[in-house]
Amino acid sequence: MGKVMKYTRRAFLVGAAAVAGGVAFGYYQVQKPHANPLLDDKGDGEAVFNPWVKIDTDGVTLITPHSDVGQGATSMQAALIAEELDVDFGQFTTDFGAPSPAYYNTALAAEGAPFMSTDESFTAETMRTVMGGVIKLMGMQVTGGSSSVPDSIDKLRRAGAVARETLKLAASRQTGFPVARLTTKSAAVVLPDGTVLPYTSLAADAANLEPVNDVELRSPSEWRLIGKDMKRLDVVAKSTGTQVYGIDLELPDMVHATVMLNPRQGGELNDYDASSAEQMRGVKSILPVTGGVAVVADNTWRAIQAARAIEFDWGPAPYPPEMGGHWKILGDSFTEERLDSEWRNDGEVEANLGAAPTTAEYRAPYVAHAPLEPLSAIVRVTDDDADVWVATQMPRFVQNNVALITGLEPDRVKIHNQFAGGSFGHRLEDEHVKRATEIAKTMKGVPVKLTYSREEDFAHDFPRQIAMARMKGAVGNGKVETYDLEIASPSAAESQLSRQPIDMPPSADKQLAAGAWNLPYAIPNFRMRAYRAQGLAPTSSWRSVGASTNGFFADGFLDELIHEAGADPLAERIRLANDDVARKVLEAVGEMSGWGSELGPDRGRGVAFVSSFGVPVAEVVEVTNTDSGIRIDRVFVAADVGRVVDPVMFDNMVKGGVIWGLGHAMNCEITYSDGMAEQENFWDHEGMRFNQCPEIIVKGLENSTKIRGIGEPPVPPAAPALANAIFAATGTRLREMPFNKFIDFA
Repeated sequence: MGKVMKYTRRAFLVGAAAVAGGVAFGYYQVQKPHANPLLDDKGDGEAVFNPWVKIDTDGVTLITPHSDVGQGATSMQAALIAEELDVDFGQFTTDFGAPSPAYYNTALAAEGAPFMSTDESFTAETMRTVMGGVIKLMGMQVTGGSSSVPDSIDKLRRAGAVARETLKLAASRQTGFPVARLTTKSAAVVLPDGTVLPYTSLAADAANLEPVNDVELRSPSEWRLIGKDMKRLDVVAKSTGTQVYGIDLELPDMVHATVMLNPRQGGELNDYDASSAEQMRGVKSILPVTGGVAVVADNTWRAIQAARAIEFDWGPAPYPPEMGGHWKILGDSFTEERLDSEWRNDGEVEANLGAAPTTAEYRAPYVAHAPLEPLSAIVRVTDDDADVWVATQMPRFVQNNVALITGLEPDRVKIHNQFAGGSFGHRLEDEHVKRATEIAKTMKGVPVKLTYSREEDFAHDFPRQIAMARMKGAVGNGKVETYDLEIASPSAAESQLSRQPIDMPPSADKQLAAGAWNLPYAIPNFRMRAYRAQGLAPTSSWRSVGASTNGFFADGFLDELIHEAGADPLAERIRLANDDVARKVLEAVGEMSGWGSELGPDRGRGVAFVSSFGVPVAEVVEVTNTDSGIRIDRVFVAADVGRVVDPVMFDNMVKGGVIWGLGHAMNCEITYSDGMAEQENFWDHEGMRFNQCPEIIVKGLENSTKIRGIGEPPVPPAAPALANAIFAATGTRLREMPFNKFIDFA
């Protein structure tokens, strides 16, 4: 039994004893709902039913607190409320709402608990419940971890149902008809005689009623929206270039700022000379901020040009200046001292490896988030309060950090969340908001818009973790029999929390092993250990986090063992699968791709399977080895999320994840020289080109017992499926990303 399982059992027993004594987390405190933030500024005649729905004479407003970073979270949340509220698209407006503990995300507990997602035992479910209680008490309002759908699917439908039934009660009081005889349709209550009472006409009366909380949710057979193709609320704006993102905002009397921070992340500023910059046109002020200097000007362009004219004396990096040092730290981390956790230890690995096991070392580099919209924020600070306009995935963290810098109480800091032009985990950080607040604090009452240049955004991105894996394995009788997998990487969670006023819990980091320890395969002898490397560059969560590298490691070497055994890559994975849902995903992708059919000369087909965030995903990649390099022809994807909320959005998210995973596996890395990132822009960190994009065929399965999100799970299988296809076509085994260091792509 591994360390983490021992820790989990001990934690469970301690927790159970405390619950029995009635003192663990305070049962009644956990059960108590958070205050409804919509009541804080409730208008006359405005009905506020819960934290997600408010209606007045002007219309219906749905609060969609999960941040929209391009994944369609706003449309998804609105659809879930609208399903039960009986409002149609076009009959409501949406609002991100103010930060509030009422918008806590309990779905985060599923990924945080150290159990397989398929483990629905009493112990596992109890631990998830306990962790959910902690998240509720902390009021953790975070968008990430593919958790928006599982967090929203029940609570938002319930929010719509509560509003609907309360409006029906108001109509009953008005007309005398029993509630049981009333129906709803298209934002109105319909009386037995066919009379239609718009919700807006009932709002004033409903405002005086206690919400009807005893409601039943409709069965899937009655759904109008869920499971049907939907037209996203933002599709017109994004198609016509009229969508307003955080970086687009303008406020009266606003000034513009940018920063130059030590390009050696975390290094000090020894000195600087801004004499030339101070004389440049439009410059208003130049001032020190944490880690560097800010320039305030009358527009962003002039601020950036002036910042580049400053001469700096930067301090050294607190990590190795050259990449050789980074890889050495990883290579030296496979020790008992650095062992974070032993997640699996099935069978007798050492006894069955034999005298000459198959061995390999795999590597994955740092990579940038690099969304199209660079970091920006507008902050206005007065003696009494502060306002922040920013696209963020963690509004309450931002609120608290601005409060700490300004000395204000958190409730005096208003966060106006915005649509983001991409994130991929980038907007789980708020260092740019902290710098903007430092500037605004010196210019009381003036809105300060801080915009990072593209180069500064790259230089001060906290990239995906660098990682290394070492494997051993043995086969026999045409089967994979023994697999010993060790992975070393820094902890993204530890790095992220170091930038927040939160201590890292003294426990194993599940993301160090994500996508590897939870292989749903009955390999007789299987051991998986994760090592926490220290002293490397600061990192952050990147789309699919640990599984983004670990999936490549775990599946890539499994493919090597299957090849050594002389087995069929798909058939052996299906044979090993000990989970019905995973097996059906593998079978589906095999059927979709015509696995086993003849491809012809210079062509190859590779399969990979990774389960992340509770979602099993199998991908088959087909490639052709051309005179100009490898051409990716087609990709087939099967994934099971339990329930596909919107087939169109599901299809788009899966395809985007595949392209993201393939492009970064092919071409992308962040390398450090003299402690500074060498890649400064998209041309240094190039993803997949349009002409390289393959045809992608997607199938969503619904066999899982729990509903999951799809934003990240399609990413991890892309790299190993591509590598396995290239091996099938060329005989070249790729064990390090990016692949373009070893082969060419057409």
